[in-house]
Amino acid sequence: MIISYLKSHISNLKKMFKIFLTIYSGLEHAFEADHLLAVNTLVSHRENLKQSMKDGIYWGIGHTATIFFIGILMIGFKFQIGEEVFKNFEAGVGVMLIILGLYRVFKLYFLKEHSHTHNTSRAAFGVGLIHGLAGSGALVVLVISQMKTPLEGLMYILIFGLGSIFGMFLAAYLFSIPYTKSLLKSKKLQASLVIISSILCIVYGGKVVVENLGLL
Repeated sequence: MIISYLKSHISNLKKMFKIFLTIYSGLEHAFEADHLLAVNTLVSHRENLKQSMKDGIYWGIGHTATIFFIGILMIGFKFQIGEEVFKNFEAGVGVMLIILGLYRVFKLYFLKEHSHTHNTSRAAFGVGLIHGLAGSGALVVLVISQMKTPLEGLMYILIFGLGSIFGMFLAAYLFSIPYTKSLLKSKKLQASLVIISSILCIVYGGKVVVENLGLL
């Protein structure tokens, strides 16, 4: 009986550790360069931390929704998606980063700042949806190779998604700090930060497009 109890206890500990690692993997995934550039560009619209963190959560939900949908197709319905398709998805993410950077500079100079900010969370959700396409194939293939059942695989993706939501929540909070009026009084300095982050977003987006479309 004692041996049986110990085996059961060890099994439960392994499951808990596996869940912890999955959440950590999702959190770490949220801090990849393209994700951080996108969320930095998004939160530069904001004037307070609460709005920025809300954007981070919406990004994470959109990102998780896409990965889960692809997981259903590939794990649940055994739908095969080729590597070239995922490269095109990656290139699409690069195009999105370029558009985000260009739009942010355009808004800075030609549109009234902080107008229609209530729509930014929807934009964050949309950006998260598109971002979910990048890297989703590798994640789902990993899940297929290691999980015993389709249900277990989909649960892994959901837990991974929770980690990415929390990770982007933290990232949005950290990146929004320089843009809050309470901390930076200089509009010129804030504008400089917006321009720098937008340029980085555009350059990195171009790099992603070139690499995935084999333009070099």
